[in-house]
Amino acid sequence: MRTVYLDNNATTPVAPAVFESMRPFYTEHFGNPSSGHHLGDKPAEAVRNARARLAAFLGCLETEIIFTSCGTEADNLAIRGIVDADRNRRHVVTSLVEHSAVLNPIKRLESQGFRVTYLPVDRAGHLDMNMLRDAVTNQTALISVMFANNETGVMHPIHDIAKIARAHDVPLHVDAVQGVGKVPFKMNDVGADLVSISAHKFHGPKGVGALIVKKGTRWTPMLLGGSQERGRRPGTENVAGIAAMAAASEYAESHLERYATDVRRLRDELEHEIMQAIPDTFVNGGGSERIPNTSNMGFPGLDAHALLVRLDEVGICASAGSACHSGAFEPSHVLSAMGLTPEEAASCIRFSLSAMTTDEDIAYCTEEIPRIVHHLRRNFISA
Repeated sequence: MRTVYLDNNATTPVAPAVFESMRPFYTEHFGNPSSGHHLGDKPAEAVRNARARLAAFLGCLETEIIFTSCGTEADNLAIRGIVDADRNRRHVVTSLVEHSAVLNPIKRLESQGFRVTYLPVDRAGHLDMNMLRDAVTNQTALISVMFANNETGVMHPIHDIAKIARAHDVPLHVDAVQGVGKVPFKMNDVGADLVSISAHKFHGPKGVGALIVKKGTRWTPMLLGGSQERGRRPGTENVAGIAAMAAASEYAESHLERYATDVRRLRDELEHEIMQAIPDTFVNGGGSERIPNTSNMGFPGLDAHALLVRLDEVGICASAGSACHSGAFEPSHVLSAMGLTPEEAASCIRFSLSAMTTDEDIAYCTEEIPRIVHHLRRNFISA
């Protein structure tokens, strides 16, 4: 059976060269990078080298990078580190469509007495920028808004948000986990003060990410321990993962043009062919600026989970939303915020491509998906 992997927003396959970059640090160069003997030299050099390569990729200073275990940790460190650095400000601004790695830490703050403004979005997934301008006050400690939505791919106007943040001297945190590696991203261009990324979203391994904290940003470390990461995130470094993330950043950089052209074309072809074959199908955020690999499609009258089971039987791997909520059957908070009814949201599936997706993959999907949808609908009507 053919396997077509269209769940790259959940995780991407590790690129072969990235995998090879990890090998030495599990074998001959296994030493602790903090060790004073010669077996710590190569690992320490690898971390320094990776930091320089990642800084070039992100357009930031090497000293601004803090290696973490994942994007979720980076989000938590960003949010908690900012509010703890200035305890006089007790207001946070975010959006209703953030990832749970942002929403849950902020909800924790809310339970501790912080006031939170949750920015709404419209049916296209666009933020209410007027509400953002009105929400920010001299009590605002942080604005935290994602670069691109993990479920719909809709991109937010980070440049405009950054201007508002700067005008009020409020730090801006950007969860860029789903954008980095798919579209060009440079810290100086974006204008954020803190940025979270995760290697496994751009063909690196799971278990390694980074928080970039712009020089001069008031931020307090959350973990206490040794002097690793200049004391900002203590703990023995994941040397193999860090080296691999640097290699993955270079792989991603070399494939940005493919995302802008071929991946976008394949995504659009998938949507077009399915909508031609199933006319009542709709695309969430289809008229908005999106990262080029993501399509969130609704199949009215069907249950997404039943459809996913049937797709998996023919080798097509997709999802009903965030992988962090797989197995949860409540409607997507992102689609609910966009104004979909529970029934509409329950019919939606996310297809997310990568630079490894082929024309043959999409041709197979555009043949199988309509066939399965029509079959499920016939069975539903006859039942």
